Amino acid sequence: MPDRLAAGDPAPDFTLPSDTGEQVSLAGLRGRRVIVYFYPAAMTPGCTKQACDFSESLDSLRGAGYEVLGVSKDEPAKLAKFRERDALTLTLLSDPDLAVHRAYGAYGTKKLYGKEVEGVLRSTFVIDADGTVELAQYNVKATGHVAKLRRDLGLG
Repeated sequence: MPDRLAAGDPAPDFTLPSDTGEQVSLAGLRGRRVIVYFYPAAMTPGCTKQACDFSESLDSLRGAGYEVLGVSKDEPAKLAKFRERDALTLTLLSDPDLAVHRAYGAYGTKKLYGKEVEGVLRSTFVIDADGTVELAQYNVKATGHVAKLRRDLGLG
């Protein structure tokens, strides 16, 4: 099992390509709070629901001082189709070699239909303005996660 991050840990820095081809780095967002969430695959039902929930909450999250980054192993071209198909407004990042997933403990053994498999662990991290993990949540549910996260952050 990969090491899991916990509140107080330094957030592993990364630079990844977005769906627009832009390079996005966590260090470039210092001074802002960042929600980084890892999801298994673009354009699947659960991941679509979660991405749409984040998109619908993006204005209020940004108003509260948060930026949102969605990370998957999908290539930027697929992420661009995902954004277009579902009118997503958040930043989608590509991590095809899973290096960032592994650094965050968001890839490893999980149960799927009763069997143990290696895969992406749907996970969410809140990183403070100094680059420290404020909140680490593993094996979150796609549906209802954003509402729960908002409650956990005291945003109602």
